[in-house]
Amino acid sequence: MEKLSELSLFFPAYNEEGNVERTVEKAIPVLKQVAQKYEIIIIDDGSKDKTGLIAESLAKKHSFIRVIHHSPNQGYGGALKEGFYSAKYDWIVFTDIDGQFDFSEVEKLIGLTSQAEVIATYRLGRSDSFKRKFFGWGWTVLANIFLGINIRDVDSGFRMVRKSVIDKIPKLQSMRGGMINPELFARARKAGFKIAEVGVHHYPRREGKQSGAELKVIFKSFVDLGKLWWQIK
Repeated sequence: MEKLSELSLFFPAYNEEGNVERTVEKAIPVLKQVAQKYEIIIIDDGSKDKTGLIAESLAKKHSFIRVIHHSPNQGYGGALKEGFYSAKYDWIVFTDIDGQFDFSEVEKLIGLTSQAEVIATYRLGRSDSFKRKFFGWGWTVLANIFLGINIRDVDSGFRMVRKSVIDKIPKLQSMRGGMINPELFARARKAGFKIAEVGVHHYPRREGKQSGAELKVIFKSFVDLGKLWWQIK
């Protein structure tokens, strides 16, 4: 496979001390194989454990790693926006730092970069509780109905987007995790960018606890979805 000329990889991280070093170190040799120039950004989103300290130790060890600290916590959406607007290279990819995705599958996403400017993924064998899978399915259906984005798995945490998309579309507004991806897809489609999709495997979390999927967060996301629909319309 031909290498990308440039690739920025970022990881949103909140209280992931048990996962951050393993996930980042595992991604580094893959990154070197798929891109000529690369960087890694770790967004420590106000973690209360040792996530930030471990991230800083990785940055001292590897010159291409930098760490951005949030204080206080800004949420998953805020962490993703930080990554999108801090990345400096032509292509931007992010994935969750909890180890539920295998970053080596980024080759599947790169294989679609000649066809689209935004590469979405859908989870194969999703390793989550029934509640999370049910809410995820419902949220995807609603986002597709309201926004017309036609995405198979709207909140999968593994995406690739060309920096020109981020630079051209209106600045992303969403702070909640469930909203940031639908907003990106909707604004990219409205601006005329192409979106492609590919399946990636999803694995059980090794360490830490998942956040999100709380009823009050889901309700607020429904409200935000209606607001975004009105803006896009």
